[in-house]
Amino acid sequence: MRNALGSVDTVLLLGGRSEIGLAIVERLVRDGVRRVVLAARDAAGGVPPVIGAAEVHLLDFDAARPETHGEVIEAAVKLVGDLDVVIPAFGVLGSQAAYDADPVAAAGAVAVNYGGHVSVGLHAARRLREQGHGTLVVLSSVAGIRVRRANFVYGSAKAGLDGFAQGLGDALHGSGAHVMVVRPGFVIGRMTEGMSPAPLSSTPGQVADAVIDGLRSGAEIVWVPGLLRAMFAVMRVLPRAVWRRMPR
Repeated sequence: MRNALGSVDTVLLLGGRSEIGLAIVERLVRDGVRRVVLAARDAAGGVPPVIGAAEVHLLDFDAARPETHGEVIEAAVKLVGDLDVVIPAFGVLGSQAAYDADPVAAAGAVAVNYGGHVSVGLHAARRLREQGHGTLVVLSSVAGIRVRRANFVYGSAKAGLDGFAQGLGDALHGSGAHVMVVRPGFVIGRMTEGMSPAPLSSTPGQVADAVIDGLRSGAEIVWVPGLLRAMFAVMRVLPRAVWRRMPR
């Protein structure tokens, strides 16, 4: 969690209205971040304020348009210089029933939840490698550790993202840049409004606290809450016949 001067000074949030992303940024600002870039679709139309930051810049960003992602990263660098922390925090949950009925919508969701993150991840990694420092925070999910039939379109995208992030972290090893993979369980927030919370649920604030702890320690993988690590060590090896009978 240190840049060339010894501390975190800048953060770029891709998905500037994300509850989790904003909670992470707010905690980083409390820890000393001065310059924040919030990138969101129609950013000029309103993005929540970040209290305490000396500078807050807004950029337009569309996760579904990968051809523009490099320009967004470059624009952020022009505004604040080196990027100490980059947080892609965008995605759609949707429902498996809706995706079963509309495969085109399913493909569009995967394009954002996986393809969009691949694009911004590669662009951000290139910049962090050039700098020789910085952390890319990848918000994965336990939904991708072993995909459930109840949400297999969403889960499969997260599985791909988790694998991509680990591979990208390995590719950056030795460059000074770092990838931290965050694996929350069910997060109670706008995205899951109306859904029944699963066991070991967390809030955006709890995810943000875990991310900050991970940044401070230089962690490569963060589970939220930590008990999910042990739970999924077992769930990964359950026979498939048993896994299929898991509650929907």
